[in-house]
Amino acid sequence: MKNVILIGMPGAGKSTVGVVLAKRLGYRFIDSDLVIQERSGKLLHQLIEEMGEAGFLALENRINASIYGERAVIATGGSAVYGEEAMAHFREIGRIVYLQLAFEELRERLGDLQKRGVVLKEGMTLKELYEERVPLYEKYGDIVISCSGKDIRRIVEEIEEKSDK
Repeated sequence: MKNVILIGMPGAGKSTVGVVLAKRLGYRFIDSDLVIQERSGKLLHQLIEEMGEAGFLALENRINASIYGERAVIATGGSAVYGEEAMAHFREIGRIVYLQLAFEELRERLGDLQKRGVVLKEGMTLKELYEERVPLYEKYGDIVISCSGKDIRRIVEEIEEKSDK
């Protein structure tokens, strides 16, 4: 298996599942949000405040398109799917796994969206953001894993099972 790239809404479990999956496969783990913070020297919410939504998305796209890994699990930020170059790059270097979560469960998991560094347009609700992004996750996901009501071990097992096919 090449690299595994995890996409999905904030709170879907990309980073948590990514760490466990990487350990299980013997792969490296890369969190694209942390790469953005390392390269910019700022936290995500600071970047969004300073650059605005469009500026942050452009930065995220540029950095994501430059992430290379070999035998790596890459957890992306929830807004990564807005970057066409980055998503084309990820498709070239690995299999993209969409961690799908029902809206109700997602709402329960999420805390303060601004502190989390969630890109949210002025006046947009979480429900509207969810409805805007789901078609993009479905478009880019090579594999879809429903995470609702499942523990991390089961999600990791399903990714392994579906990735081997």
